[in-house]
Amino acid sequence: MTDAKQRAATAALAHVSEGTVVGVGTGSTVAHFIDALASCKIAGAVASSEQTAARLRARGIAVLDLNATGPLPLYVDGADACDPQRRLIKGGGAALTREKIVAAASERFVCIIDPGKRVARLGGVPLPVEVIPMARELVARTIARTTGGTPVWREGVVTDNGGWILDVHGLVIDEPAALEAALDQIAGVVSVGLFARRPADVVIVGDDPPWSW
Repeated sequence: MTDAKQRAATAALAHVSEGTVVGVGTGSTVAHFIDALASCKIAGAVASSEQTAARLRARGIAVLDLNATGPLPLYVDGADACDPQRRLIKGGGAALTREKIVAAASERFVCIIDPGKRVARLGGVPLPVEVIPMARELVARTIARTTGGTPVWREGVVTDNGGWILDVHGLVIDEPAALEAALDQIAGVVSVGLFARRPADVVIVGDDPPWSW
């Protein structure tokens, strides 16, 4: 699967323009993209996590503050699952909140995935939800009652924002955008790992050869 991730990451370079600032996501596929990005003449990158920032700096790429860059032309990130409408589940690396912020600030969102991440319908993988620590059980009870899903605390994981992660198992996601909006309204929720209201603009699949839609 490493080869597939590398193929998708390399193909994403076709969307990178010289002299621009690129938003960069988090995860194993994105790590390949960062390695490849080091050969591009860009002005810098906005990182979605401290892990990504460290890898960017190690490759000689300047890490910039989103507050100083303004809108970004491009954001490149992976996903845990992607449906035919390019709606995503993200957050396996616990960086979903910053990923969602950078995606919202970007004109174009290119998602890079290996073939195993393509799904007919979202819900086959747990849905990460970042919560304020004191609200963990309140949010879990509310999600269980309103969605029928089973929230499981990802113990030992603290996000870059100081939040905790609930992974919601057993969801049937017929209307991803509506579920995303509903979960966002629960007191104590920081962010939801559904990227449906702002889906990817392009998805690159690391088949041999890579292809996109």
